[in-house]
Amino acid sequence: MKKIMLSALITGALLGSAAHAAITLPDSIKSKGELTVAIMPNYPPMEFKDPATNQLMGVDYDLGMEMAKKLGVKINWQEIGFEQMINAVATKRVDMIMSGMTDTQERQKVVSFVDYFSTGPQFYTTTSRSDIKELTDLCGKRVGSSRRTTFPAEIAAWSKANCEAAGKPAIDVVGAEGTADARAQLRQRRLDGAVQGSETLPYIMNLEKDTYKPLGKAFSFQLTGIGIDNKDPVLVAAVQAAFNAMIADGSYQAILSKWGLQDGALKQATINQGR
Repeated sequence: MKKIMLSALITGALLGSAAHAAITLPDSIKSKGELTVAIMPNYPPMEFKDPATNQLMGVDYDLGMEMAKKLGVKINWQEIGFEQMINAVATKRVDMIMSGMTDTQERQKVVSFVDYFSTGPQFYTTTSRSDIKELTDLCGKRVGSSRRTTFPAEIAAWSKANCEAAGKPAIDVVGAEGTADARAQLRQRRLDGAVQGSETLPYIMNLEKDTYKPLGKAFSFQLTGIGIDNKDPVLVAAVQAAFNAMIADGSYQAILSKWGLQDGALKQATINQGR
């Protein structure tokens, strides 16, 4: 058994080294020795700040720092409003986005995504709502989610397929300022239900114990990706290679497991597979 484990470790290390050796960075990145990366730390556990130290932390932070090691550069994290991130890449203010961004075909018009995580939107409500026990109990009720995400459109699509098609009233979709705002409105009973990424809901439920209850599982599939200018294929290929090296040596899986998100792991990093 020990020999088998040692062999696996050596194989993983060799694969990681081979992937590292094949990585080629753009000259502009190599010359400055760092990547400027957009992040908005308000989406735990993907990215947030330690309340005690104000230090960036989370899944994307840990993955980004490990990626930088594979690329042999440093990361200059830049806090930018989520709605401004794609423009920041297009205007060269940042090199990439690493902030829990969903890979969509609309966004692919400007940026290429290196997909590194799978997730999906999930309905939930408060534990005090004994009248809401299953998903269809939300038909005809007010359900909110961050208007900056794809979730409002996905709620409407789910409602059409599962409420209206069954002769029930449609969900009244409310665009909130963010997931925190949606939760606040939910606690105040201004909303009957809410939707946020399935990767964040367990963290929030643990943080605010006995406050929320999930309704079903994620109702669609999404890929989270690192957004890079689609006119920079060399950097796109380098980041993809770095993540595949992390998958090969196990550091990728270890980081996801640290945050309890191993179920969202991909077998390999892909390019622009979001829909």
